[in-house]
Amino acid sequence: MTDRSYYTPKGGLPPQSELLTGRAVFTEAYAVIPKDTMRDIVTSLLPHWDKTRAWIIARPLSGFAETFSQYIMEVSPGGGSQKPEPDPAAEGALFVTSGHFTLTIAGKAFAMRPGSFAYLPPETDWSLLNDSGEKTTFHWIRKAYDRVEGLDAPEAFVTHEDDNPPISMPDTNGAWATTRFIDPGDMRHDMHVTIVTLAPGAVIPFAETHVMEHGLYVLEGKAVYRLNQDWVEVEAGDFMWLRAFCPQACYAGGPANFRYLLYKDVNRHMKLKP
Repeated sequence: MTDRSYYTPKGGLPPQSELLTGRAVFTEAYAVIPKDTMRDIVTSLLPHWDKTRAWIIARPLSGFAETFSQYIMEVSPGGGSQKPEPDPAAEGALFVTSGHFTLTIAGKAFAMRPGSFAYLPPETDWSLLNDSGEKTTFHWIRKAYDRVEGLDAPEAFVTHEDDNPPISMPDTNGAWATTRFIDPGDMRHDMHVTIVTLAPGAVIPFAETHVMEHGLYVLEGKAVYRLNQDWVEVEAGDFMWLRAFCPQACYAGGPANFRYLLYKDVNRHMKLKP
C-alpha cells in the first residue's frame, strides 16, 4: 500500500477573533469552497440517517452545474441508515476518507476503510452502519441515472484505491496520473469518479475546456488552479465546482503529491430539449 492521506473536514467554529476574509468564491463558471468554510453550522441532517450529518458541497443549480450532488457524510459510532437513498432513479458513488463502516448491498456486507470506493446503481438495496468505535467520513456523489435503450444499468461493486494502480497520462513520465474505479469504455456508466494525482511541479499543460461538469475535492497537497480566467490557490480539504466548458489547468505545488477526487458526467448524448 502506498503512503497517502485523505483529507477530512474538522468542523468546529472559528474564534470571534478570526478575520472574515477568506478564499470562498462563487462565479458564473466555477465555485471554490475552502476547507475552513466546512464548519458545524453549515452541516445538514438527512431523513432516515441516524447519528449523521452532511456537508452538502454541490447540488444541481439551474444555469450552473446541473448533473450531480456531492455530500461529505460524517457518521458517528452506531449511526448509519437502513433507507439511505430516497430516489429510486438515483445512482451513487461512495469514497471513504476516514474511519470504518459496514456497507451492505443486496444482503452482502463489505468492510469499508479509507480509500474504499463503492458504485451503487439505481434501485439498489443498500444500507450503511458505522459499527466501529470512531467517526467515519465519506463522500457520497448522487446523480439521476441517464438510461439508454439497449443498455442495462451497471452492477454494484466495491473496490479500493490500492487495487486500482494509477494510469499515467500520455507523455508525462508518470507526473500526471489517474486512478480509475470505472472502466472508461463501459458505456453503461454515465459518470466517472476518479483520483487524479500530480507529482510536485507537475502541470496540466493546457486549459481543458470541455462539456463535462466537475466536482474536485482535494485529498492531499496544494496547487495553483486555473479556473476560467483566474488563478486560485487550493489545498487539501478544498472543493472546486466547475460548470461545463469552464477552462481549467493547474500547477502542483508540492512538497507532497497533489491529489483530488474527481467527478464528471460522461458517455451520453446531449439532450436537445428540457
